[in-house]
Amino acid sequence: MSQMEPIRTPHDPRLEPLCQFLDAHAAEVDQHQRWPASQLGRCAAAGVYRWFLPPKHGGLGWDEADLMRGYLRLGAACLTTSFVITQASGALRRIAESSDQVRDALLPDLIAGKRFATLGISHLTTSRRHLAQPALRAREVANGFRLDGFSPWVTGSVHADWIVTGAQLPNGQQLLAVLPTDLPGVSCDPTAKLVALSASHTGPVRLDQVLLERQWLLAGPETDVLQGATGAKTGGLQTSALAIGLASRAIGFVEEEAQQREDLAAVAENLRHQQRQREQELLALAAGRPLNSSEQLRAGANSLVLRATQAALTAAKGTGYLQGHPAGRWCREALFFLVWSCPQPVTAANLCELAGFESW
Repeated sequence: MSQMEPIRTPHDPRLEPLCQFLDAHAAEVDQHQRWPASQLGRCAAAGVYRWFLPPKHGGLGWDEADLMRGYLRLGAACLTTSFVITQASGALRRIAESSDQVRDALLPDLIAGKRFATLGISHLTTSRRHLAQPALRAREVANGFRLDGFSPWVTGSVHADWIVTGAQLPNGQQLLAVLPTDLPGVSCDPTAKLVALSASHTGPVRLDQVLLERQWLLAGPETDVLQGATGAKTGGLQTSALAIGLASRAIGFVEEEAQQREDLAAVAENLRHQQRQREQELLALAAGRPLNSSEQLRAGANSLVLRATQAALTAAKGTGYLQGHPAGRWCREALFFLVWSCPQPVTAANLCELAGFESW
């Protein structure tokens, strides 16, 4: 797809037709579990990948608050496409900070949407440290590192040209690197069938004694390499932004139904009030003026998206339970936020609410 004038701010009127296009095709992506190639291409042509990079690297230099505003809009339009973009942008931001050789070779095609990079770092988080051995292991050799094992959750694995991933050395230190997927020994398992977002084609990537040259090293070897890895962390405010965006879309449906049914008016009004509160909290955190903690925001966003989508299904009545109705899809998509990079305090808070405790 040819490039167009980029969307330069989250208030740019050109963002609206892009979101309308994503929304119009969201059901098709979900039903056919089809990789959103045309959606990602349209986003690239509109300059979405440039939002995340500074001008010196060909980006538009959006600040964190504007990025969250962008994610709110995208998340309301198509959660699958938005989720894929979170993984691509995480890889982009890390590659932008790499060596001149790697950055100059990779970034232009990635920004233009001609090639695709993603993240494969979930195995580096604390959630997998109980295993007898690391999921992905590294051994230093003369000309680089030998990687062996697997990365369990890689979004767009079968479409990726490069994966930002990490591995652990025998001494416990970790490295972060760009992995070209065409290296000998790299293979992708069939992608997982998920409750929702199967079209993200998320699945394991296996490495069988892969030789990774030093030029692809991004950080480390060091202890807890993700601590200083800009753009490569799991979770973050974008997760809450997408939850709030999806909730906003579902609430919009309830508001539309309320125009014909007076009994829904108070429900729609209260849900919209809560959505605006969560949005205000999100933007305050992004701007460095927090009204609460990121974990409190995430717990509140999770709660909101679950209740808002179920309210939409309830308002749709039996029709909403038919396959293909957006309310059913929104409910399934909302469940994703209970498991996507969800910190333990957030999980505990959501469980307390689900159990009916008065405070959490």
